Amino acid sequence: MRNWPAVQELLLEHLYLAVVPTVVGVAVALPIGLLLRDRRRARSIAVVLSSMVFTIPSLALFVVLPVILGTRVLDPINVVIALTLYTVALSVRTTFEALDAVPAATREAATAIGYSSWKRALAVDLPLAIPVLTAGTRVVAVTNVSMVSVGAVIGIGGLGQLFTTGYQRDFPEQILTGLVLILLLAIVFDRIIALIGRAFTPWIRGASLKASERRLRALAQALPEVGRLREVVGRVR
Repeated sequence: MRNWPAVQELLLEHLYLAVVPTVVGVAVALPIGLLLRDRRRARSIAVVLSSMVFTIPSLALFVVLPVILGTRVLDPINVVIALTLYTVALSVRTTFEALDAVPAATREAATAIGYSSWKRALAVDLPLAIPVLTAGTRVVAVTNVSMVSVGAVIGIGGLGQLFTTGYQRDFPEQILTGLVLILLLAIVFDRIIALIGRAFTPWIRGASLKASERRLRALAQALPEVGRLREVVGRVR
């Protein structure tokens, strides 16, 4: 308990270094996914670039970024930018997969009743893609919580610094403390994102995925009928 203030400071640093890249990365990836979803060539290029970015070792990126950006080696912004790049790389692919999971019949029905491509994307595709987006974001968030600790090698790693100092001092209890706290932090992140996803998908609460799919198919079948009814009413008027 004597070292709790120091641990608390490392915990807050870890939170900052993990949360900011996750939020910014997802916010950047969503528009990219929506914009490139139906553009095959651009989409393929985006997927390839995302894969290339994610294959770069995190430690190497932490070291190279100061040279590219002109920042200090020990500046936390290097870790934030590196993890944001990884988040975008993962989230772009997740966005494509989430949008592809939207039933084609539902998209066609929305187009049939007069939705423009962007209105359909925002009002139909994106809401229905939330379950897959949530699952992908949970993976990204937990990955970022883990990868922040790598920054401890260069002196910026939040709770990861408990690993380096514990190893240098031959103090396994300190390493175990860092491991447990990072694990708990990852679990908390995962549950928060899952709850946010549930809050934005009230139509699937307490229901199985198959039941949700049946309702979506029924909605897709009903929407064309609504469109035809509107056409008939318009002609009568």
